[in-house]
Amino acid sequence: MSTSRTFKTHPILVLTFRIGSVVLLYSVCRLLFYLLNKDLFGPIDWGNFSTILFGGTRFDLSAILYLNSLYILLFMLPIPYSFRKMGDGLSKWWFIGTNGLALLSNIADIGYYRFSLKRTTYSVFNQFSNERNKFKLSIEFLLEYWYFIFLVGYFIWLLFKLYRLVEVKEERFTWIGFTKNSLSLVLALGLSVIGMRGGWRHSTRPIAMSNAGDYISKPEESSIVLNTPFCIIKTILVKPLPEVHYFKENELDSIYTPIHQPKTSQAFKKLNVVVLIVESLGKEHIGSLNTDLDNGTYKGYTPFIDSLVGQSLSFRYSFANGRKSIDGLPSILSSIPSINEPYVLTTYGNNTTQSLPALLKKEGYHTSFFHGAANGSMGFSAFTKQAGIDSYFGKTEYNNDADFDGMWGIWDEPFLQYMAQKLNTFKEPFFSSVFTTSSHHPFKVPKQYSGKFKKGPLPVQECIGYTDMALKRFFSTASKMPWFKNTLFVLTVDHTTVSHFPEYQTTVGYYSVPIVFYNPAGNLKGMQEKSVQQIDIMPTILGILNYNKPYFAFGFDALATTDERFEVNNNEGSYSLFWKNYVLMNDGTKTTAIYAYKTDRLLKQNLVGKLAEQSIMENKLKAFIQQYNNRMIHNQLTVQ
Repeated sequence: MSTSRTFKTHPILVLTFRIGSVVLLYSVCRLLFYLLNKDLFGPIDWGNFSTILFGGTRFDLSAILYLNSLYILLFMLPIPYSFRKMGDGLSKWWFIGTNGLALLSNIADIGYYRFSLKRTTYSVFNQFSNERNKFKLSIEFLLEYWYFIFLVGYFIWLLFKLYRLVEVKEERFTWIGFTKNSLSLVLALGLSVIGMRGGWRHSTRPIAMSNAGDYISKPEESSIVLNTPFCIIKTILVKPLPEVHYFKENELDSIYTPIHQPKTSQAFKKLNVVVLIVESLGKEHIGSLNTDLDNGTYKGYTPFIDSLVGQSLSFRYSFANGRKSIDGLPSILSSIPSINEPYVLTTYGNNTTQSLPALLKKEGYHTSFFHGAANGSMGFSAFTKQAGIDSYFGKTEYNNDADFDGMWGIWDEPFLQYMAQKLNTFKEPFFSSVFTTSSHHPFKVPKQYSGKFKKGPLPVQECIGYTDMALKRFFSTASKMPWFKNTLFVLTVDHTTVSHFPEYQTTVGYYSVPIVFYNPAGNLKGMQEKSVQQIDIMPTILGILNYNKPYFAFGFDALATTDERFEVNNNEGSYSLFWKNYVLMNDGTKTTAIYAYKTDRLLKQNLVGKLAEQSIMENKLKAFIQQYNNRMIHNQLTVQ
């Protein structure tokens, strides 16, 4: 291309054009990816496909900005043109080389997808690291997909041509120009960070592979939304789960299986189901669940929840499966715990699942989810869509920023009232869930409620009092609705928060949360001494409804009479397994401690090597790890 045909302009415009050119080439790769694998995705109408293409650019831009961050920094440095010209050749080939390799990975995945049915992640390098015939496999792949070589060559040629099409206009050095270029650098870096994160809102986590769920109607379509460089970047630091084989299959299933075969002849009960997930409400703060604290005088900060517990089925020992909000939602709605890493942030986050909303939707339920934060916050909208949620109601749908807390979302009181009114418009039976926001740092309550709620040694406790009041008002409004008495309510939380009592400053206490089942008809009551966990919520609900079809869930039906049940959670690779009166702790390789946690609240007496039950608990943990790891790796989270 001759110099005369080159357009010269300001550096930031040149940069925008070059980055935009790469975005365009990624989009072409996505189109080719779909067209050459069309038979694997089924029919997609133009409306859905346009949404996929639009959503894909978000992931493309993130990957491109990650890969070109060094180039952007060097290109935008406010240095005289004469010095820039000296390094232009090096930066050009860096740009071509980096983006050429990225395009190569996109194109290679067009062919490789048929073998994996997932976008390639960094784990592929570990997968083939011990293969002795890598060269032979590569040759066979290239022979079968020989045209990819020409396609890659053509894309790199296009990239080179587009790079040369626009260049920086020569300018004499001036301090005014230096200042402008410095500001341009700051702007470019700021926009790059926003693009890499996938958004600018503080409440929105950096974009992950699971966020592809925002733009799809079927799980397999996630691969069209994503691009291969993004998937590799996002999994570089994520350690893949190892496949393990502690037991043979028949022995494994006899110890533990996530395949549920309900044994009921009773008719399915089409109760409405409403799951209330309260932000950061540890069990510590609920008086009725801590009658032993403060020598029996402890009242807590939740008078309404206390009254609800008295009318409900609750559990003395109940646990979260993680320590983050993004751990809690899959555990509750899909009975999938997070092991080491949050499930939705792993390479397995787009696996096909059988979530509670999806199963109920097949029974004729309308499904919805409410979250007062900005739409897309925490990746909830993506996950809930994958889980079978039809209608999502966030800050956008609420459409009244006068009730915005200025940080996380709509205040709990008005948002729960909004939810109650919306539920009244849905055709029964319906499933709905809400995730509250107000009991979160920086621990504020609306100005009109300042001084209205009991304060404690922790700032979160006043906020918990406010949320408790908001729940009371929600139930008051709901009780007047025609659907109320035909509804199963489940009250739980995402995870615990800061604690005051030493009983809750232990490995057990860190995961202690309320799990309460309430039916206005009054047939679910009492405090049970057995232990339960968040992943038990889904199978317990299905058990209450007399669901009589096989399904997949890592948890147990809390109301089933069996000694096989146990509870398990994982924190950064360390496991805790609860069974009967004991908790076993394992560092991933060996048992480090066993405590009689129900009586030894402060976990002072280590019983390792002193209990006959130790081997039973170790086998249960091994069976869980084998089922979890291998099913995640092979995408076997459904009942066929």
